[in-house]
Amino acid sequence: MGAKASTIWYVDAPDPMAVLRDHPEPDAEAAHALVGKLYPEMIVTPLEPGPLATSAGVPPGVVYVGSYPGLTVVCGSNLTVHEPSKLDESWTRPLASERTYLMCTEPDTAWASFAYWERGALRRSFSATPVHIYEDFGLPLVWERGFWAGEHPMAYPAGVLPDPQALPFHPGEFAEAANAEWLGFRYTRPVRDGEIDPATVGVCGFAIYKEGEAPPAALTGKPDGSPRVGLFRGIRQWFGFGFG
Repeated sequence: MGAKASTIWYVDAPDPMAVLRDHPEPDAEAAHALVGKLYPEMIVTPLEPGPLATSAGVPPGVVYVGSYPGLTVVCGSNLTVHEPSKLDESWTRPLASERTYLMCTEPDTAWASFAYWERGALRRSFSATPVHIYEDFGLPLVWERGFWAGEHPMAYPAGVLPDPQALPFHPGEFAEAANAEWLGFRYTRPVRDGEIDPATVGVCGFAIYKEGEAPPAALTGKPDGSPRVGLFRGIRQWFGFGFG
């Protein structure tokens, strides 16, 4: 089964993979500032940081952000929309980035999507389950050719026949290929040769909730009942460095 992910990337760096390899630790102050901009009506409270590999598919009420030189990622459940073209510009270009990449996967329903904006203009988007296309905007990109040509067929259990309307590929694998093409990695393991490991990339965690609401359970303690540490202390423990 593939990995669950709900991510959007704001990219100015010419080589995102090199940035993630050379700067795996996030800029906590920049991350906090962006969360406040994206959720202006919400209370934002820092949580522990964590690796991108396990922070990409977040539940409601929690968001993870990684800010690196020329590159920023936001992991939020609100990004899992069936029509990426309907995402508001406040989300597709909050940092005036040259390029914006969206990638979402839901293994339980076999749904996935990806999208690409250039200076705020949507160039390509795709969203589908194996048998239903929600959105297919723009011309297919060069790397897509093998998928549409049937070079990545879905695997079915013995005795199960594919739906006559089924796509010639799994949407999740299609979206992961987009992520690998643009950013140099896939969320689903194992890590492939030449790609980076998202488990080595750090992101900052935040709880978001409305005035008067109780904060998410993630804010008050870990599953074992022990208290969560503050953002800066957590980053120091995770990455082995401190702040000021």
